Amino acid sequence: MKNDNIYKTGVRIFRPCEIKKLIEAIPKGEFKDKFEALLFTGMRYEEMRWLFKHKDAFTGETIHLISTKIKALHKERYVRLNNNGKRAIERFLRSKRNLPTRDGWNQNLLRWAKLAGIDTDGISSKSTRKTWESWLVSTYPDKAILIFLSIGHSDKVSMEYYLMLPFSEKDKEDMKYFTDGWI
Repeated sequence: MKNDNIYKTGVRIFRPCEIKKLIEAIPKGEFKDKFEALLFTGMRYEEMRWLFKHKDAFTGETIHLISTKIKALHKERYVRLNNNGKRAIERFLRSKRNLPTRDGWNQNLLRWAKLAGIDTDGISSKSTRKTWESWLVSTYPDKAILIFLSIGHSDKVSMEYYLMLPFSEKDKEDMKYFTDGWI
């Protein structure tokens, strides 16, 4: 069987069919909520940890994010959410505990991928962010600037890394289930 994984800078970008399998394989609802919050926002791992401590940054429609990244291009931004993102954030913010350490999360991701029968190569805490941005750009190519601003990237970075990824037509059609309503 050929390897049709997609990578950018060594980090795995998921196809929609893999996300469905992965979500089904996560055994605890609390961890599904955390995974979906990371996926449907495209936020960095540390930004999501920050949000848990600053719940008022979620307005019900967007997330007013103050970046914790030292070299952040945008120190402050609004993260756009579709209905999947709003639901995921509401559930995440009701969790009893914040995200675990990054190493703990990476171990969880690998374990869940194995349970789902997904190749684990390149999977890390960065995978959900890269997946979401690439899906949005594939679904809404005419809204690239809005996507890049919401994600916190420059158009140069986003065009270099997220355009022209080898998604099949089936992948692009299946992405719409997840990305619908973002614009």
